[in-house]
Amino acid sequence: MAHDRIVADPAVTMGKPCIRGTRITVELILRKLGAGRSFSNLLEAYPQRHEDDLRAALAFAADYLQHETVLAAE
Repeated sequence: MAHDRIVADPAVTMGKPCIRGTRITVELILRKLGAGRSFSNLLEAYPQRHEDDLRAALAFAADYLQHETVLAAE
């Protein structure tokens, strides 16, 4: 699935996926949300960003994990 708001450029953040035009990585968004920060809190911290940017980061992560191989425990 294409994510227009998410890019991975080797010259920016060592190629980690980030919000287009920023150095805000998908990983950073996930970690902050996982730590209990809200969308509104993140948008206050990054006022130039939009809720669609945060949703794109979540969608990118979900699509990335969709292709993960899970091995059964023995």
